[in-house]
Formats: sequence, structure tokens, C-alpha cells
Amino acid sequence: MTAHNTKERQGALIEANGLTKTFRAFSRREGIAGAFRDLFHREYRDVRAVDGIDLSIGEGEIVGYIGPNGAGKSTTIKMLTGILVPSSGEVRVAGYVPWKEREAYTRHIGVVFGQRTSLWWDIAVIESLRLLQKIYRVPERDFRERIDRFDTVLGLKEYLHTPTRKLSLGQRMRSELAAALIHNPRVLFLDEPTIGLDVAVKARIREFLREINRELRTTILLTTHDIDDIEALSHRVIVIDRGTKIYEGSLEGLKAGLGYTRQVRVRAEGADLEAFRRATARLDAQWSEPEPGVFCAVFDPDTVAVAELLQRALGAAPVTDVAIQDVDIDRVVREIYEGTRQVPLAGPSGAIAEGSSLRSAGPDAGRGG
Repeated sequence: MTAHNTKERQGALIEANGLTKTFRAFSRREGIAGAFRDLFHREYRDVRAVDGIDLSIGEGEIVGYIGPNGAGKSTTIKMLTGILVPSSGEVRVAGYVPWKEREAYTRHIGVVFGQRTSLWWDIAVIESLRLLQKIYRVPERDFRERIDRFDTVLGLKEYLHTPTRKLSLGQRMRSELAAALIHNPRVLFLDEPTIGLDVAVKARIREFLREINRELRTTILLTTHDIDDIEALSHRVIVIDRGTKIYEGSLEGLKAGLGYTRQVRVRAEGADLEAFRRATARLDAQWSEPEPGVFCAVFDPDTVAVAELLQRALGAAPVTDVAIQDVDIDRVVREIYEGTRQVPLAGPSGAIAEGSSLRSAGPDAGRGG
């Protein structure tokens, strides 16, 4: 597989300004009387799924685009790929306006939707790839080289001659990646690419994505609920909720801006969570019990001395094991989603600005996918 030969354009490869999508939704009335009234007079309301989002993603970046269910992630992806037309705002990807120049534009992008297939259901995987070869006019030599590359990391050849409908979920997702990349696109959009997969298949897919990004400088925009995907792949993250961007920057910047970057985990069978909280009451440490007998304290090492925290914790209960590690990003994101932490707004540089609550989005914000 050769490197991209498309002339490199100046500035961001993916750029959006004020990207907005509003849907008209039917407001259904309750009860039999309400249903009868709906037959003659329907009421509608506007739902803003994406609300004025700005994006700037450079060539060769991997950006994690995350948020709770209904935040607007999938709606954004559909506008960036040209499936949906924005209600307002501007978008350019690889120099194209996605929904205006669909035929030329699709030659420069690949798309994988984790819960939908782009392969032909009743024919062998290799036949689907051959059809895509013809659609994208991929030379035979390039096609064979790319199949060999996909096989090296994804183990593709063992089921190339199997119909898509007979593949396991892991095999299908690996085939979907091959189909999305057979024409060597500049941009790859991934919407939940590892959903439902086992650990081994996820590891293969992550390795493959890192390889094509490193060797071909393929730009990747990744939406996922799998925090391991984000930590393993993303150069930076964008967090959205209710259609509004609430954070943009590095994972480390997100953790640091929330006020803690380290955690202490102790095992103390039969101990009481409140005992650890009382023992460290004067320290700024947040204790939880993620599983029975295991207690975790997250803290900022710039304001809390590890030695003092450990000393107090060891005096609170009979501790049999201790570990000190970086804070689990899964916990950070969960607390953001739950609204128990304020989000430190940041730009692409990761510089922290004034904080904002996740739940500060207005009542008119939508619940896009």
C-alpha cells in the first residue's frame, strides 16, 4: 500500500464552523384522547441534535469524539460524511463540501459504522472487496498489496471466501475495516468500531489503526464508548453533550483540569469505605469502592502528598495490597457524564480555560445520536 498521493492542502483536513443540525420531531400526546387528537392535529417541536460545533482536525491526527448516548456524535459523523445536510454551518473535509460533492468526495474517505454493514450480505468477503475495487478504480497491484497488508494484521485471508452473513462479529468488523480502506482514503470515520468485540479482536483492530495512521498518515475520527480505544489510539479528545462541545484537548489535560491525575488502590477485605474517608478527611482525595474489598482514592499529587495519604490509609484498616497508578480515564469520563464534575474547557492545544458543567447545555439542546 502506497502513501497518499493526493496533493496536501494547507490547514485542517477536517474543518467545521458552527455545525448545526435540527430535526422536526412529532410530540405525541398521552392516552387514548391524546392519540385521537393526534389523528387530526399533530404538534411538532424542533430538536437540535448538534448545536454550533466547531472542529479543526489536521492530517495524520487520531481524534476521539466522545459523549453520552444521544450527545450528537453519530449525527456529526453523518454530516461530515455527507449522509445528512446540516441545518446551518460550514464543513470541509479534504477540501470538499461533503453533501455537495458526494461522488468525488467519497473517494477520499472511509466509513465504518459498528452496527451497520457496508458489505454485501450474501456474497463472499473477497467478492465485496472486488466490487469496491471496481467502484474506486483501484489498480490490481495496489489491491493485492492492500489485501496482504490487511491479512498481516487482521488475519483476513482465513475467511475471505466466506459470505458476510456467516462471519462472526469480530470477523465482520475486520472485513468492514478492509472495505473502508481498500481505496486508501485520506480520512477514516469510525463510529463504535469495536462494539461487542472480545479483547483479542479489539487489540488487533487497534494495532491495525495505529499502523495505518503511522505509515500512511490516515486521519481518523473515532466515536466510541470504549475508553480503552480512546486511550490506545487518540492524540486528543473532543467531548460533547446535548449537541454542544464541552471539552477539546488531551486526555491528560482533561484529567489534570478535573483536579486529579493519580490514584491509590488498596485491598482491605471487610473494611469500611467511611473508615478511609474519615482517616483522610483533611486531604483532598475522593474515595470509592469499585469492587468489594477494594478501595480507590483519586487525588492531585501537586496538592496531596502520596506518603501522607498512604500513611493515613494504612492506619484506617488492615490493608493487604497497595497500588499507585494514573487515574482511570473511564472514571473521569463517567463523572463528566453524570454531571458530578465540572469540565475544564480547552482548545486544540489542550490549554485549560474556565470550567463548565456538562449539564450546562440549554433546554433546547437536542438528543442526537
